[in-house]
Amino acid sequence: MHYLARRTAVAAVTLLTVATLIFLLLHLVPGDPAEVLLSSGGMAPSHESVQALRLELGLDRPLAAQYASYLGRILQGNLGTSFQDHASISAEIARRLPRTLELIMASTALSLLVGIPAGLLAALRRGGFWDGFFASLASLGLSMPAFVTGTLLILLFSQTLKLVPAGGYVGFWDSPAQHLIYLLMPSISIAVGLIPVVFRMVRTSVLEFLEREWVRTARAKGLGEGRVLTLHVLRNALSPVVTVIGLHLGTLLGGTVLVEYVFNWPGLSGMLVQAVEQRDYPAVQGIVLVICILFVLINLGVDVIYGLLDPRVRTR
Repeated sequence: MHYLARRTAVAAVTLLTVATLIFLLLHLVPGDPAEVLLSSGGMAPSHESVQALRLELGLDRPLAAQYASYLGRILQGNLGTSFQDHASISAEIARRLPRTLELIMASTALSLLVGIPAGLLAALRRGGFWDGFFASLASLGLSMPAFVTGTLLILLFSQTLKLVPAGGYVGFWDSPAQHLIYLLMPSISIAVGLIPVVFRMVRTSVLEFLEREWVRTARAKGLGEGRVLTLHVLRNALSPVVTVIGLHLGTLLGGTVLVEYVFNWPGLSGMLVQAVEQRDYPAVQGIVLVICILFVLINLGVDVIYGLLDPRVRTR
């Protein structure tokens, strides 16, 4: 419990720091923030529009009052309204975020399902055919960006073989089968770059733990090879894998932009690109804040899982 409380406190302080920095970005911009937000195409906004925006954003109030109001809105889940259509940013993020998270979770599940068995087999057959085969595939996967993999998948399975649509989105509850078909290729595109990371980490960790004295002791006691690998090797080898996956999950929150664009997947990354293009600064700030919050929460979850896998961590 002390370990969990300590990690939660660190996460809370980090979230407060991130929220504060995002708030200050608007006020660190040289000149009048309202004028900067309204400037477009090199044309200066009118004095009336600048004053109206200052009043709308509360920029005429003291900075401390603005900061308190900003934190209060965040705690209420209110991220403001869009400059483009005055729609609720929180509502739009809530609509798009599950799609991006689904894409990330599906690709992560694929990488674990393939990377862990491949890494284990390569470690057990060190220097053999399967070790070299999987190592070659891992090098190939690492060298291919996700959008390149996605484009190749579209050319092969959509344009040539006509097996699946090139892109799009259908809600799960509208058509579960069609939803999974649309999800398959973008998930594979991301997983191709993540599988080699999992594979190499598992292989290295398993090789390391196979040489430990307590593993040789377990074998000497007569434990079967399956139990030795499961209870004494693989469980310990998965600890660094959890850390690496956690870091990559945070990176993928902002790294699925091109994949979502290639497959026309209406997720959070596409909304961020659109907001930047339209200079919709409240939307950009809201999306960045949500991504940062999720990144911190993912790392908190990784710390908790790491502590469960390795009890020694909880005592440090």
